[in-house]
Amino acid sequence: MTETYSKSRQKAEIAFGNVQMQFVAKNNAVEELKSEAERREAKTVRLREARLAKELADRTSATSALLARRADRCPNELSPTARRDRPS
Repeated sequence: MTETYSKSRQKAEIAFGNVQMQFVAKNNAVEELKSEAERREAKTVRLREARLAKELADRTSATSALLARRADRCPNELSPTARRDRPS
């Protein structure tokens, strides 16, 4: 079912095809940029959560170590928690 078109119709069909290809290419590029931005945001969130968890773990271990050193230095002295809970 091949039809023969006039020269002007053929030029118009080619021009339309070119415009359509550019439109599709632009849409593909935009989609790639959006997906890249989403991946970057997801990675940023994941890394932020990991950093905050590590900072919390570091703070907890540092606090535990500090309390252990204090307990070793002054075994007879009450801990800050015990002092707070002790009736005055």
